[in-house]
Amino acid sequence: MIQTQDLSKRFDNFLAVDGVTLELGAGQVLALLGPNGAGKTTTVRMLTSILRPTSGTARVAGWDVTTHPAQVRAAVGVLTEQHGLYGRMRGGAYLDFFGQVYGLSTQRRRQRTQQLLDQFGLAQDAQRRIAEYSKGMRQKLALARALLHEPPVLLLDEPSSAMDPESARLVRDAIRDLRTAERAIIICTHNLAEAEELADQIAIIRRGRIIARGSPEALKESLLGPLEFELRLGRVTNGSRPALPPAVEITAFGADWLRFRTLDPRRDNPEVLRALLAHGLPVVSLQEVPRSLEEVYLRAIAAPAAQELPHAE
Repeated sequence: MIQTQDLSKRFDNFLAVDGVTLELGAGQVLALLGPNGAGKTTTVRMLTSILRPTSGTARVAGWDVTTHPAQVRAAVGVLTEQHGLYGRMRGGAYLDFFGQVYGLSTQRRRQRTQQLLDQFGLAQDAQRRIAEYSKGMRQKLALARALLHEPPVLLLDEPSSAMDPESARLVRDAIRDLRTAERAIIICTHNLAEAEELADQIAIIRRGRIIARGSPEALKESLLGPLEFELRLGRVTNGSRPALPPAVEITAFGADWLRFRTLDPRRDNPEVLRALLAHGLPVVSLQEVPRSLEEVYLRAIAAPAAQELPHAE
């Protein structure tokens, strides 16, 4: 659905996007993460044929972004940071207008307009002028506009920004439903918990280059190291480290707990339990220490620019 190869964009002497290579299939969600000015928005604009690449190639829904811009624009739904909503129009009329722009029949655009207004809780406000909408309502209306023509590709910039928790959950649920509908979705977001919840793949971009790419779990392993586990014991130790199998690395311990890392939990965790029980140390609990996407992101962004980070497919 989306393929780029060495995609680059230069503005005079500034290289905004530098050799981005991505591939995203139907039914997948990619979260594109990076600090402000990293190249996320420029990449999305090239994928929507708004900006022409300086070099490299990109295909969206089978169409080349340079040679078939009209077909690309018809195949994508876009939620931008600046919505460009028409404040003097009423919400329902606004969606109907864009349904005409997309070439939907009268019956179909009325059906889709009502369906989306209901889905995003805007039906009771359909006759209000958009200028009277709150930030969250405008965000939902802009997302409804992106979905109106049921595009096979969605490019969403901060989809739950400025929303209350209930509305943000509604939007995340909608994105999950769209994934099952065999669409390819790219989300640009600073909400790392949202990215981890929704995305199959993560790409971290810095200074125009993809510096890390892979599934959330694969990136955690490649950038944060082996899995870490915490044990709670049924009695206190004598203050010395318990003897554990050689493949296990103890990272911290206290009077009645310890943490350890292992490359192979299936093999090593039962051995750890057996070793502790053999020394008269009953185990109350054993659980994996949670690791967040925020840790991955900060580790990647903080890495020296010259360092080659792993792409964990």
